[in-house]
Amino acid sequence: MTARRRRIAVVAAGAVAMGTLTGCGAAAGWGGGGGGGGSHTINVLMVNNPQMIDLQKLTDKYFTKKTGIKVNYTVLPEDDLRDKASQEFSAQAGQYDVATLSNFEIPIYAKTGWVAPLSSYIAKDKKFDQQDILPAMRKALTVDGEVYAEPFYGESSFLMYRKDVLAKKGIKMPAHPTWQQVADIAAKVDGAKPGMSGICLRGQPGWGQVIAPLTTVVNTFGGTWFDKDWNAKVDDKGFKEATNFYVNLVRKHGEKGAAQAGFTECLNDLTQGSSAMWYDATSAAGSLEAKGSPVKGKIGYAPAPVVKTKSSGWLYTWAWAVEQASTKKDAAWKFISWASSKEYQNLVGEKLGWTRVPSGDRTSLYSNPKYVAQAKAFAKPTLDALNAVDPNNPGVQPRPVGGVQFVDIPEFTNLGTQVSQDISSAIAGKKSVDSALSRGQDLADDVAKQYRKREGD
Repeated sequence: MTARRRRIAVVAAGAVAMGTLTGCGAAAGWGGGGGGGGSHTINVLMVNNPQMIDLQKLTDKYFTKKTGIKVNYTVLPEDDLRDKASQEFSAQAGQYDVATLSNFEIPIYAKTGWVAPLSSYIAKDKKFDQQDILPAMRKALTVDGEVYAEPFYGESSFLMYRKDVLAKKGIKMPAHPTWQQVADIAAKVDGAKPGMSGICLRGQPGWGQVIAPLTTVVNTFGGTWFDKDWNAKVDDKGFKEATNFYVNLVRKHGEKGAAQAGFTECLNDLTQGSSAMWYDATSAAGSLEAKGSPVKGKIGYAPAPVVKTKSSGWLYTWAWAVEQASTKKDAAWKFISWASSKEYQNLVGEKLGWTRVPSGDRTSLYSNPKYVAQAKAFAKPTLDALNAVDPNNPGVQPRPVGGVQFVDIPEFTNLGTQVSQDISSAIAGKKSVDSALSRGQDLADDVAKQYRKREGD
């Protein structure tokens, strides 16, 4: 390992697991133990989201019976999963063969040599059809030409709105709305029904809560956390304009208790009629359109609002990666090839229902008539959002590393969380945006100095 890689490894081990990058909600946790197992057994560490719980239920009958490979699952809540994965992969303990990692961790873990490259397996496994994986996902999980993970499901972000509420006000949502147009609509529909806010936006502290949507707004306003030379830009014009816009919008026309509202609270607000619009994860649409939802059929979906960029949606995926220390890489690939396959998607659709199919990873799913029939309200807007994402160029200027709603460095978990606390305070009216970003600039500059020094070595 080079000196630079050793430095990255030390930082990554201490920082990657901090915080939560969240789009989807999670189910109650339960799981089996890892470690041990014979030559035909692999150990898989994964997050306890509903899609993974479905996978666990289907594995014995539809994978183990066919391949003879037994899978021992360890299923943990997201924060615990990140802690466990960070410890496991940094130590290269070899306890787990496969783990669910996100597109935040993959580039970091690939550069430190903690995850195994998969390109040779993909080349031999023609049935897997790597070209069917959505381009943005392929790009986000590829480092220096090598594929290091395969997506299980993914998401971008878009604007969700009550079609009936806007129609009653005589408002037509633009096909490609700008943020100013969204703000104007929010003002007009605020109070359209008793207790209804114009829009819901995350305000809850966390690098994966308020910072996720806010960073996409920063990108399209022309701002960035760092320029290509690792100069911090948190208090520059674009970042400041975007943050003031976001804070003012949610303070004037946003949900009650916005400073503590995250994904779950906004989902509840839109579902229960407490908000007329919501900008957030494409994965939310499945809940809004689920059987029994009070707003099923009432929601419209528009691209993530823009200012200076053509698109502004984020990108997130839970993906399967193989630990470099694993001695069972062949069996690990067989599992990944099945769990991320078209075959598995069809299995879930037929056995559990098409609304439960892991989505946002393969192009072919969006031309599957059975899936489209169930997800017709949001399938095309979701695919369009995912196809519009460029994880390496989300703004108007070059960046030192990739990432849309985050900066893909280990330190961002701590940096984003600290800045988020001040942004939430500004939303609550306890602090000015200028003071929040002034402190954020100092924090970001401390991080930037480390990278400028490393690149000068």
